[in-house]
This record gives sequence, structure tokens and C-alpha cells, in this order.
Amino acid sequence: MENSSRLLFSNQLMLSNGLLSFNRPFLCSRIAITLALLILSLFSFSSSAKTRTIQDEQGQFEIATTPQRIVVLEFSFVDALAAVGVSPVGVADDNDASRVIPAVRELVQPWESVGMRSQPSLEAIAVLKPDLIIADAERHRTVYQDLQRIAPTLLLKSRGETYQENLESALKIGIALDKQSSMEQRIQQHQHAMAEFKSHFSLKQTVQFAVVSDKGMWLHSPASYAGGVLTTLGIASPIVKPTEKAYLPTSFELLLKTNPDWLLLGAYSHPNIVDDWQENPLFNVLTSVKSKQVVEVSPALWSLNRGMLAAEQMAKNLEQILDPS
Repeated sequence: MENSSRLLFSNQLMLSNGLLSFNRPFLCSRIAITLALLILSLFSFSSSAKTRTIQDEQGQFEIATTPQRIVVLEFSFVDALAAVGVSPVGVADDNDASRVIPAVRELVQPWESVGMRSQPSLEAIAVLKPDLIIADAERHRTVYQDLQRIAPTLLLKSRGETYQENLESALKIGIALDKQSSMEQRIQQHQHAMAEFKSHFSLKQTVQFAVVSDKGMWLHSPASYAGGVLTTLGIASPIVKPTEKAYLPTSFELLLKTNPDWLLLGAYSHPNIVDDWQENPLFNVLTSVKSKQVVEVSPALWSLNRGMLAAEQMAKNLEQILDPS
């Protein structure tokens, strides 16, 4: 480009009164054309990715560029980005970055908070000038058009998703990022890792994960993300009756009926409803209580942070619980 520019200039040098001068109109025209071609070539380079079409929860999502400034509105999407070495510029992190598990945080750069997952700040998102927003179909469908006015928005399942749906969403994110091959390799690596963890477990007892607060208890069924992870690891559920509901509001009577061998509790508050139930003499009838197999686990890991990295950490945590030696 430098040599051809010199030729352009040298061809238009003219003698005028014994001095060199420029044929200005012609020269300006050639410079403008050269700059236009340069800009077009740069634009072509930055947009060299092939157009990809993704079936999301809103329909057909098309993207022809490689996104560089990504805002995500659920923790599971941060996990998917981290899995292929991509850092978001903004995250709806409930104004608390520590809610994203360390295994994910250590793989991405610090981000700007865009508020609560339930109600992200559109203004904060717009300030970041994203070129891709990844939103949750359940939480963010009502503000989808507002998000679309800021940047192309990929609407995927997250809240209430199954383990398998999470992997499907991760692949769609990989395609959107123009990293389909990398994501496919990471999913395959994850599946091998989970199969290896499964081979470590020979448990014949049932395991139930539940979240608790001062307002109640919710069992995570086999249709939930955590339930799917346990099933993948070969762990039996005490919930025998098939259900499509991920989260089951649970009374003390239902807990007695479910009666898991192991009860893993993700506590969102202390004290919580379990403290009230412990006052009931029947609480000691529970198999998990009699066997001293009621264990408190991180709700951030077991419920909030769904994804491949989270699932692998859950498997490690379960291994420590079942075989503390």
C-alpha cells in the first residue's frame, strides 16, 4: 500500500514556474478512493465471519460478525463464555460479582455490573455499547424489544433449564461467538469429565438437593439442572413420580414422604424453615437425619451457576461429601 501511494503522488507532480506543484483535484480524488478502499478492506476483515443462523427462544437469530463486547444477563451464560475463554464486558450479577463461582471468575476478566438478573439496567447495558446481548427467555422476554434496540439479542433458556438444555444453550452461544468448534470440543471434554466422575460413584442411596430460606423449601427434581447433574453422575433421586417441574415447593409432610438418604441443602438465609421443622419430633424420623447425612452446600454452586464449569465443580463437591477421606 505504501509503494502504490507513492506512485499515486509521483504521477501527479507537475512543474509550475520551475517549481513542483500538485494537480489538487485529481490528487484529492485519488486519495479519497484509496482511503475508501482501505476502510472497506478493514471492515471486510473485521466482519469476515460467516453468517450463522441460530434457533433461539424468539425464532431465527442471525449474526454475521464476531462479537467483541458481550453483555450476559444470567450466570449460566458467563459459564458458557468462560468455557471458551471469552470475557463479557457486562453481567447482570445481582450487584455482587462473588455470586459467580470462583471456577468461572478466574477464567474471565472483571466486568461491569448491569444490575439484577430479574431486572437488569437497560441504561447500564447501553453505556457498555455491546455488540451482542445474551438474555434469559423466562426473565427477559418482556424487555426483549428494548434489548434489541441496544444490540442484537440472543434469547436462550437459563432459569428452569435442564442439564441437557444448558449444554444446548452453550453450543448456541459458541456458534454466536464464532467459536462453534471450540465449544464442541469443550462440551466433549466436559462429557468425558462427567463420565469419569460417574465411575467414582457406586452409591446405592438416594440424594436430594433443595434450596431453603425463611420462606420455604424447594426440592430440585430430576427435571431441574441440579437433578440432571445428579442423574448424569448415576445418582438416584428419591422423587419417583415423574414431573416436568424443576422446582417443587415442599412442605414438611412432603419432605417426610420423599425421605432421601442424603439431603443437600443450599441455604439462602439463616435461620430458615429447616430450623422451624427441627422443633418437630418427626424431623428425627428422616433417614438423612438419623444417618447424619444432611449436608449444607453452596446455593451459588448448586443452583445459581448452571453450566459445564459449575457441573464439574458440583461433581467434585459431591465426591468430597460422599467420600470425605
